[in-house]
Amino acid sequence: MQENAVDRTWAAGPRGAARLAGRITDTSARGVAAVMTDLIRSGELAPGSTLPTVRALAAELGVSPGTVADAWAVLRRHRMITTLGRRGSVVSGPPAVPHPVRFERVGDLGSHLTLDLAVAAPDPALLPALEDALLAGARSPRLNDYSRSAITAALLDAVQGTWPFEPEAWMAVGGGYEGVQLLCQALIVPGDRVAVEDPTAARLLDILEALDAQIVPVACDAEGPLPDSLARALEQRPALFLHQSRAQAPCGWTVGEERAAALAATLEGAPNVLVLEDDGIGPVAMAPAASIGAHLPGRTVLVRSYSKSYGPDLRIAVVGGPKEVVERARVLRTFGTGWTSRILQDALAYLLTDDGTTGHVRAAARRYDLRRTALATRLAAHGVPTANRDGLMLWVPVVDETSALVTLAARGVTVSPGSRFCVAYSRPHVRIATSRLTEDPHALDETASLIALAASASAGRMD
Repeated sequence: MQENAVDRTWAAGPRGAARLAGRITDTSARGVAAVMTDLIRSGELAPGSTLPTVRALAAELGVSPGTVADAWAVLRRHRMITTLGRRGSVVSGPPAVPHPVRFERVGDLGSHLTLDLAVAAPDPALLPALEDALLAGARSPRLNDYSRSAITAALLDAVQGTWPFEPEAWMAVGGGYEGVQLLCQALIVPGDRVAVEDPTAARLLDILEALDAQIVPVACDAEGPLPDSLARALEQRPALFLHQSRAQAPCGWTVGEERAAALAATLEGAPNVLVLEDDGIGPVAMAPAASIGAHLPGRTVLVRSYSKSYGPDLRIAVVGGPKEVVERARVLRTFGTGWTSRILQDALAYLLTDDGTTGHVRAAARRYDLRRTALATRLAAHGVPTANRDGLMLWVPVVDETSALVTLAARGVTVSPGSRFCVAYSRPHVRIATSRLTEDPHALDETASLIALAASASAGRMD
């Protein structure tokens, strides 16, 4: 071996197991993980270093293989090692913060892009004015009171009549995904199984993967999750069933009363499974959603975001559900911000109860519906079917995902790869954001033609 070269094999094999065991004095799972972390941080175990098998190291330490396996699980959770099946485990690098790899963009497509159809964000021109609402929030009766307010009285009065069931407890949080993340973090432990509709929002999958949950896919049709598929998922004893109740991303369905009742009936046979419903676009959806909580209120928690309806900078969502579940999330939040600004809570309360703003939001919902439908109609004329009935996007089938992405990027258009939204669903798609589309008919015709061209592109032929 050359001088100063890194030896990536010193910890491999039986001799490596003995060397590594000689560095470990605390043979608990925590102690093993701590020594490994020190060795990885110092560079003594460099990225790419091969590690001994769990059984070999356990034998050298005189502990059960389960102890070493627990230590390895901690290292994997912090992205320090990677397990390659029968090929064993290798060092990845020092502790790292998990990245939402599905949500983050992949690659640098350059500065030539002229049409961004990847981000399904609200159109600023369709959001209500916030000046009066923020002034109302600044008059909160408990302004600057350092006691924690899970939800203000004004916001509770504004939302409780709109909820599809009667929650035992409420909490305002900093956006829908924060609410989902808090609840998942409070309710599941690494290794827990979570049943999830497939496909689903990329950010939801990122959250579950960062928490080291095992994702169990639930197949869907145009009405939402299929009860039979959910029943099969429940055989794996998940801790949680996570689904979107309306304007589902990326497929745009809304769960109706009949499907919600059927899903609830399926869940009756699994009393330990909690239901987490994510209402990601809130009042800007075209239709209300049915809720499993109407049938199982003691086991259902709903997170409703108001960011896309009233403004992303409000960063507001409301959580409503069983007291024990909401309290777990509230306690977890006390390690950080503790509560959502009362100014923002009461500003949202003002918006929700102001007739003019309500009319503005309903008009915005119709404009979003018009944009989505206009593109869908044009794609259908090109022989490209889409089924989204609500929301800010289209789920577009393609012959080959990579070819579609490259074909569009070459013409200055960026979209989201469908694989980011899938667990087991295999038919290739791309997701097209429609919320900021122009309403000019000629421009829409051109956009539809480009997407149709990309949808038909194959790996051997990228027009």
